[in-house]
Amino acid sequence: MLSAMKLLLVSFLLPALALAQTAPKAKKAASSMPEGFHELALGDAAPDFALPGIDEKTHTLKDYAGARLLMVAFISNHCPSSQAIEARLKKFTAAYEGKGVQVVAINPNDPAALRPDELGYSKYNDSFPEMKRHAAEQGFNFPYLYDGETQKTALAYGCLATPHVFLFDQERKLRYKGRFDDSRFADEASVTSHDARNAVDDLLAGRPVALAETRPHGCSTKWITKREAVAADQTKWETTPVDVELIDAKGVAALRKNDTKKVRIFNVFATWCGPCVEEFPELVNTQRKFALRDFELICISINEPDEMQEVKEFLEEQNCIVPDKLKPSLKAEGRKGNAYVFQGANQDELIAALDPEWPGPIPHTLVVAPGGEVIFRHNGEVDGDELRAKILDHMGRYFTPED
Repeated sequence: MLSAMKLLLVSFLLPALALAQTAPKAKKAASSMPEGFHELALGDAAPDFALPGIDEKTHTLKDYAGARLLMVAFISNHCPSSQAIEARLKKFTAAYEGKGVQVVAINPNDPAALRPDELGYSKYNDSFPEMKRHAAEQGFNFPYLYDGETQKTALAYGCLATPHVFLFDQERKLRYKGRFDDSRFADEASVTSHDARNAVDDLLAGRPVALAETRPHGCSTKWITKREAVAADQTKWETTPVDVELIDAKGVAALRKNDTKKVRIFNVFATWCGPCVEEFPELVNTQRKFALRDFELICISINEPDEMQEVKEFLEEQNCIVPDKLKPSLKAEGRKGNAYVFQGANQDELIAALDPEWPGPIPHTLVVAPGGEVIFRHNGEVDGDELRAKILDHMGRYFTPED
C-alpha cells in the first residue's frame, strides 16, 4: 500500500518538476524579445504597415493588394547570410513577377544597435541612407523599406533574423514562414532546399504548402533595446589598456611574412606626426569593423625607444586595443599585443623588412594577405573608406565553407 502511494506521489511530482525546469527557459526566451513582439501563426492575417521605401515613397500593405501572393522578406545591409541570398532573391523576383508574386523587402534593424564588429562583412550599416546605396549597388528589383526607426512592423510580424520570409496568399493569410532557402552561402549550388520558392509553387498550383514552417537562419534582429549593450562595448574599448613592446627589423620581417590565416594591416606612425594622428581614428575604425574576422592591425611607432610611455598613452587615447578574438592567436605566437616601437637606429632597416616600395615618409600603411601578398599600400594619410573597401574586397561579403 505504501509503495503504491509512493508511486502515485512520484508520478505526480515528476511532471511538475519537469514543468518547473522548463518554465524558466521559456520565460527567458520570451523575455529576450522587446515589448510588443508578436510571432505570427500560420493562418494569421498580414499586419498592415506604412514604411518609407528607398524610392522616398511611403509603402502600405494595400499598395500590393493586386498581387496573388505577397512575400515579405526581412533582410539587411550588414548580415552576410542576408547578403548571400540577394542574388537568389533578385532572380526569384524576376522569375515570379509575371505569375502575380510580389516581393517586398523590409530592413528591421536599428543601426545604432549594431556594434562596429558586426559590420565586418558589409560595406554599409543598416541606416536608411545606406540602404539606398546598398540597394543601388546590388541592383535590387524589389521595394526595400525601412522599419529601423520604430520597428513596429518587425514586432508585429515576429521577425527573428535577417533573412526571415513571410508568405501570404491572396486573402493575405500567412501560409509559409521561415528561411528563404537552406544555404547561408552565396553560391547557388550550395542550396539543397528552396523552401520559400517551393511554398510559392504549392500555392500557385492550388495545393496546401507541403512545408509551411522552417527556422530562419542569419543575423538576429537588431532591436532598439540592444543600444545599451553597444554602449557597454564602447566603454570597454575606451578603458582597456594597451601593451607596447620594442621590436627590431628581424621581428618586423617575421610579422610581415604573415605565416597565419589573418589579414594584417601594418601602420608606421609617430606621435609627433600630424598626418599620423589625423588618420589614426580610421585605422582603429578598421580594426573594430573586422574584429570578429581573421584580421589584425599592427602599429609600429618610430618614436624613440625611451618614449614608449608616450606611445602607450597615445594608443590608449585612440582606443587601439586588441580585440578579444585575436588574443588566443597572439598568445600562441608569444606576443603581448599589436603595438610596437621600432628600436633600430636606421629606418632603412625597417623599410627593407616591411616594404621595400615604401618611399620613406610617414605615415605608411601596408595590408598583406596570409602568406604576405600585398593587398593595399599607401604612403601618407590614408582614406578610411578606401582602406576598408580594399580589405572587404579581399575578405568577401559572405560566409564561406572555410569560415
